[in-house]
Amino acid sequence: MCTGGCAKCLGGTLIPLAVFGFLANVLLFFPGGKVIDDNVNLSDEVWFFGGILGSGVLMIFPALVFLGLRNNDCCGCCGNESCGKRCAMFTSTIFAAIGFLGAGYSFIISAISINKGPKCFTVNGTWAYPFHNGDYLGDKALWSKCREPADVVPWNLSLFSILLVIGIIQMLLCAIQVINGLLGTLCGDCQCCGCCGVS
Repeated sequence: MCTGGCAKCLGGTLIPLAVFGFLANVLLFFPGGKVIDDNVNLSDEVWFFGGILGSGVLMIFPALVFLGLRNNDCCGCCGNESCGKRCAMFTSTIFAAIGFLGAGYSFIISAISINKGPKCFTVNGTWAYPFHNGDYLGDKALWSKCREPADVVPWNLSLFSILLVIGIIQMLLCAIQVINGLLGTLCGDCQCCGCCGVS
C-alpha cells in the first residue's frame, strides 16, 4: 500500500476512536449514569479531560491530516515532482507525534484513575477515595465502601478502561504513521512518482 493510502486508512480509524474517547470522558461527568449534586465530588481525573482533549480533540487534527494525504496533489516544487508529497508526508509525521502525545496523556490519566479508584461517598460519611493502589480491582467486596453514587465503581472502571484501550490503540496508530510518514518523506509516494525512485 502506498504511504498516502496507508495514512488515509489510519486517519479513518482514528476518527471513530476520537469520538468514542470524547463520549467516554463526557459520561464520566455522570457517575453511575446520574447527575451529581456537587461537581467537587467528581473524581479529579475526570477534570483532566483525558478523553476530551487527549484522545479527542488532539486526535482529530492528525486524523484529518492523514485523511487529506491520499488526495494531496503532487504538483512538486523546485523542479522536483515528488517534493510536494514528501513535504506533506513530513508534516503528517509531526501531527502523528502530536497525536501520540495526546493519546499518551489520555492513557496516563486513565491508568492513574484506574489505580486510584473513584471518589465516592464512603461508609465513613465523607466524600473520599476509599481505595489504595488498585486494591479494589482484585477484591470486588471492597466496592461496598462506596455508598453513593450508585454503581460508581463499575462506571468509572469501565469508562476509564475504555479510555485506556483507546489511548493504546491511538498511540500504536500514530506510531505507525510516524514510520509511514518518514518512509513517505524519504521515498515519496508510489501514487505520485514511484516509491523510492521506482516509477
